[in-house]
Amino acid sequence: MTEPLNGKALLQKVKELKETSGNPTRRELARLCGYSTTTKKGETRINVAEFYEALLEAKGLNLGSEQSQRRGREATFRVSVQKNGQILIGAAYTKTMGLKSGDEFDVKLGYKHIHLIQRDEEAEES
Repeated sequence: MTEPLNGKALLQKVKELKETSGNPTRRELARLCGYSTTTKKGETRINVAEFYEALLEAKGLNLGSEQSQRRGREATFRVSVQKNGQILIGAAYTKTMGLKSGDEFDVKLGYKHIHLIQRDEEAEES
């Protein structure tokens, strides 16, 4: 199995194949550029979607594929009580909620949950 081509090498190979082979199908182009895998049963699977993503990226167009968006864990919006009884809310949550240092909340207890209700600065002043 060959390594899939990327960047300028991919563009050059596609141009070369179109000139020499006439009008190859997109599956043939993907296979000849290395975008194929062999399954456990020995069947060849052509990865046309990966081929097109690489082709677009080589032309300078990045559509923000799922792989490039993965940067670690996502916030689950769950927090836990520490041993000292305090609740610590992480930076991922406060950033998502647009909170700033010094923001204040009222705590309302519910059945199996706690509501944090942001205090209105205007209401405090009056």
